[in-house]
Amino acid sequence: MKKEQTTVDIDFAEAAVPQYARRGIVTMFMIMLGFTFFSASMWVGQELADGLDFGGFLVSLVIGGFILSLYTGLLGYVGAETGMSLDLLARKAFGSKGSYLPSAMISFTQIGWFGVGIAMFAIPVANELLGGRTAAEWVLVIAAGACMTASAYFGIKSLTLISYIAVPLVAILGTIAMVMAVSRGDGTIIDQFAKSSGTLTVIGGAGLVIGSFVSGGTATPNFSRFARNGRIGAITTVIAFFIGNSLMFFFGAISSVYVGGNDIFEVMINLGLFYLAILVLGLNIWTTNDNALYSAGLGLANIFGQKKKPMVLISGIVGTALAVWLYWNFCGWLNILNCTLPPVGIILVMSFFMDREKYRDVEVTETVNWYAVAGVILGAVVANVVSWGIASINGMIVAAVCYLIGHARKNR
Repeated sequence: MKKEQTTVDIDFAEAAVPQYARRGIVTMFMIMLGFTFFSASMWVGQELADGLDFGGFLVSLVIGGFILSLYTGLLGYVGAETGMSLDLLARKAFGSKGSYLPSAMISFTQIGWFGVGIAMFAIPVANELLGGRTAAEWVLVIAAGACMTASAYFGIKSLTLISYIAVPLVAILGTIAMVMAVSRGDGTIIDQFAKSSGTLTVIGGAGLVIGSFVSGGTATPNFSRFARNGRIGAITTVIAFFIGNSLMFFFGAISSVYVGGNDIFEVMINLGLFYLAILVLGLNIWTTNDNALYSAGLGLANIFGQKKKPMVLISGIVGTALAVWLYWNFCGWLNILNCTLPPVGIILVMSFFMDREKYRDVEVTETVNWYAVAGVILGAVVANVVSWGIASINGMIVAAVCYLIGHARKNR
């Protein structure tokens, strides 16, 4: 008789990650740090530098970074403790069918940012290297999209390898370029920030810091679930988000005050480090883009009941095909959508801490938790409409109240 062969899903899309597949603190730190190397955060760094003096810039980073790290750290803990992805956690909190809402939201936003990321690489490189020709842009878009889709397709092992290569190179080379720019500048960094200081408040700056990656951060359980335990999941997430995001803000800020741009790529070009600039830009985008596509694949797999890998391929093809259009037309919409995901994250955290027992396995009995669904919808509306305070926090508060009301009614 032939022995039956069983294929093990190394990404555990439909199951909690078992202990034998868990990873230690160093590997998890590299994965999470690569996740936070988000090139669009450099745009926020430019806004902060244009609107604040250096002291205000640092205070905004500390306040916003603390809140963002706390939010993602809680999600990191929940993911590691349960071993479940965002989508499996959503089934518990929102119900088997209700989970389609957060899965669709995370997939839509991550495919969007994937496409934007590809264009963020292809357009400036084509301009510098190939005269900005449209054909050159598309060659680079297709090449970058194929490589990044391939790394996401092969799952967590590929993501880990990319992080181990990219994280040290981006951090070291980017920091060297930043120091070189400051040393060659006219005056100290404090003087340079003072020249561009505008009307942005520290609280407004902190809101930008939080909003820069709060949507992507909601997908934290997709990666922290591979941590050996909740403590490692939380610690690596908190440190990675604080360090990684802050580094991106510094890159964008230094670019703004020294060369008038919003990307360390422009700083390195200005310093004559052309090929290193391309390397840093490509690796920086790659570390986030493969994580984004990985999350999109998991979300679509949950909605359509398919395997993750084909959903990653479809997501990659769509994101690549729409990359240039997304870059020029959709960034504003994606920033609006950023406010819709924090309500999802806070409900996932509350659901776990309020009823740990139901997270002992992946089985789900509830079809739709309408209070959780309502919390996300109302939270997203409030986050986008109410101008007072910090948008993502406003949305989380509304979502938390809705979920608490539903939990209280259920347990009467």
